[in-house]
Amino acid sequence: MKLLITGLNGFVAGSIIAHARKGWEIHGVDVAEATGLPAGIQAHQLDLTDQEKFAALFEKINPDAVIHTAAIANIDVCENNQELAWKVNVGITDTIARLCQTSRAKMIVCSTDTVFDGIKGYYTEEDAPHAVNFYAKTKVEAERIVLSASPKNIVARLSLVMGMPVMGKGNSFLADMIEKLGKGETVKFPANEIRTPIDVVTLGSALAELAGSGYGGIVHLSGNTRINRYEMAIQIAETLGLPTGLVEGTDSNALEGRAPRPNDASMINQLAKNILTTPMRSLAEGLSLTLNFKLEE
Repeated sequence: MKLLITGLNGFVAGSIIAHARKGWEIHGVDVAEATGLPAGIQAHQLDLTDQEKFAALFEKINPDAVIHTAAIANIDVCENNQELAWKVNVGITDTIARLCQTSRAKMIVCSTDTVFDGIKGYYTEEDAPHAVNFYAKTKVEAERIVLSASPKNIVARLSLVMGMPVMGKGNSFLADMIEKLGKGETVKFPANEIRTPIDVVTLGSALAELAGSGYGGIVHLSGNTRINRYEMAIQIAETLGLPTGLVEGTDSNALEGRAPRPNDASMINQLAKNILTTPMRSLAEGLSLTLNFKLEE
């Protein structure tokens, strides 16, 4: 069975590879050259917006499943570069969905908890998205494309992803936070944003499991702890023995020049618990797991 992962150099992709490489022939694609991959992973350097070249690569690999993690995920970058954000987050998703539809491959797209407006919190898979920024708008459209392409496709809505990179550098707020606090620098986290963070190790396991499952539809991949991002940072600092006094709370929706954020994007993960053998974890459990995870040879 062949698995194609987009965004090969990304934070989430590294964890998927760690969990899927024993059961799949893994191919990964990224616009940048991949380095430091485990043996047996086949890397392909390609701009996914080049539809012809990507279609040729797709047909050559002929994957059984695709996990699409590649995206412009920076909310403010998307707000200020809307044409590019749509081209990447929607256009590439549409290309992959059509290729998977033709080849009958299963597709999983990584979406986000920020498709919700954050008014009520505790969102389930049945709650309708309501985007409050352009990034979320691209993800809502990407979800629609994937779900309409095939009933076996999956929209995996990810909550705030927490942890240390499994391989490579990735984009880890935890690694950045530990480095700054260790140097005596101040870190700022929004107290207005309530989330249900999931650790990257659990997330990689869940996505790898979903790729081989018979499930189709939406699933929320989130942790068991509902907490605002400032309190989360305090809890992490306390656990690691780092100075909590250097953690400052902010209000992300009171800062000038920033796209709006949903205040309470917490998600209920009961469906994930029902359909997966991968357990969903608390913030403390996830932190311990990601700090102690070792990639098997």
